[in-house]
Amino acid sequence: MPDYPFQKGLYETGNGIFAYLQPDGGWGWSNAGLISDGDQALLVDTLFDASLTRDMLTIMADATGKGADDIGVIVNTHANGDHCHGNGLCQHAEIIASEASAAEMAELPAPALAAIMAQAKTLGPTGQYLVDIFGSFDFNDVAEKHPTKTFSGEYSVEVGNKTVELIEVGPAHTAGDVLVHVPEDKTIFTGDILFIEGTPIMWAGPVSNWIAACDMIIDLKPDTIVPGHGPITDADGVRRVQEYLHYIDREARQRYDAGLSVRDAAHDINLGDFSSWGDSERIAVNVSTLYREYSGDSSPPDVTALFGLMAELR
Repeated sequence: MPDYPFQKGLYETGNGIFAYLQPDGGWGWSNAGLISDGDQALLVDTLFDASLTRDMLTIMADATGKGADDIGVIVNTHANGDHCHGNGLCQHAEIIASEASAAEMAELPAPALAAIMAQAKTLGPTGQYLVDIFGSFDFNDVAEKHPTKTFSGEYSVEVGNKTVELIEVGPAHTAGDVLVHVPEDKTIFTGDILFIEGTPIMWAGPVSNWIAACDMIIDLKPDTIVPGHGPITDADGVRRVQEYLHYIDREARQRYDAGLSVRDAAHDINLGDFSSWGDSERIAVNVSTLYREYSGDSSPPDVTALFGLMAELR
């Protein structure tokens, strides 16, 4: 795999396929991609607000000659806003997502995020944490547009002469994670199944699904792997994410069996080699999700409490 720099911008990985990278890869700083052939183009994800997405689309148009009006399809790899809040800027595009992701997108629309951020300064340490991680984004300037086509399992899209395979691997990071695979170009866009040099965050689980998704990525033998966050990677990068998932599963299980609370377990787990990864406080969400898995609790997480715990850990 060529050594692509982890700098903001558009990188052609070969044969009309591009990765758009956003350092530092932390909260909200997601990657996207463009798959083009002939006069057709497919966009993999948009960004956290409309301003960021406009800038990206302009850079893509300058590099490829294909602007927002030329993009026929957007694939959203999952429901988090940093991968879909710019959908509406491509007015002619069909927007494809898994059925589970489409349902999840409606749960936290951008106006709700804007309202939370407007009062963040009144929320004490949790509010300051929200400002620290999300203060760079403008949730009053978004272009939300929900999927126009959904699927479950697998689906394929033709982009010129390229076949693009959409493979649902969620629930894992979220309820409906999707991999975007271009077999002939040995390229895969993973969405947030991969955080490279950043801490994965498991809102949905089960952890076994996420580990299996990593196995699938490796088994497809891509030459180029574009993660949802962080630098372009290879199979070794995928294995490191797997190692983290196995590690926190073992560590959380020991503390669950010993009767520790989620809070105490999150404080107690020594992240060791993984402590250098960004946003390590996400261990709070991961432990909470694992505890609910162990107990068979299918209720949704207490997101407010978890952001409070992450603020405490940070």
